[in-house]
Amino acid sequence: MYTYMATKTISITKEAYDRLKMRKEPGESFSDVIVRLTDRKTLSEFAGILTPSSVKALSEAIAEGRRERRTADARA
Repeated sequence: MYTYMATKTISITKEAYDRLKMRKEPGESFSDVIVRLTDRKTLSEFAGILTPSSVKALSEAIAEGRRERRTADARA
């Protein structure tokens, strides 16, 4: 029995290749890495991954960013 894989040749920058290679796990092909990194997850899969202190820090950072943006927009 023969199994044929469809292939496509793509061009990527050296930086992109290096980043992809860094994320490659033992036994993984580059195709496996790309599929793993581009897999879509549902929002519910992320529930509970942040600690309350992380949520507070993120909220404060977002609020600060919004304040800075409003200040910058007012100056323009």
